[in-house]
Amino acid sequence: MTVWIVLSILAVVLSPLVWLRPSRQQSGRMALRMEARRMGLAMQLAPQQWPHWLPKEPPSPCAQYHRPRRASEPDSWVYFQTAPGVWLNQWREPCEDVRLLAQFQTLPADVYKVEAGKQLIALYWAERGEPEVLQHIAAVLKALA
Repeated sequence: MTVWIVLSILAVVLSPLVWLRPSRQQSGRMALRMEARRMGLAMQLAPQQWPHWLPKEPPSPCAQYHRPRRASEPDSWVYFQTAPGVWLNQWREPCEDVRLLAQFQTLPADVYKVEAGKQLIALYWAERGEPEVLQHIAAVLKALA
């Protein structure tokens, strides 16, 4: 009987340690983020206010992968992916820039937004997929920077 009481107490004491262990999904995201860092990309969780017209509201905060821009007079733009391969700006006008569209077609369907500012180019992504997807994302950010 004492053995069972001791085992029960040990189980109660050690059970919170199981909660501290990351899940498979969290471990996968951590591995993707470390691989992105090795590729030269920066990552942060950025709060967003998404447009009301998006068919499915992305999470906020959302994973933002970014890299600095090199151009001396960079252009600024923002495009949202409303459906796989369909890119619209904030006024719901489709992307007509052939250079941008060629790069956007290589991105996965779970990329929500790509934006270019004066200092950096950023991509907001759901972080699903394999490390090969991360290579496509890194190539697009490098090409557009």
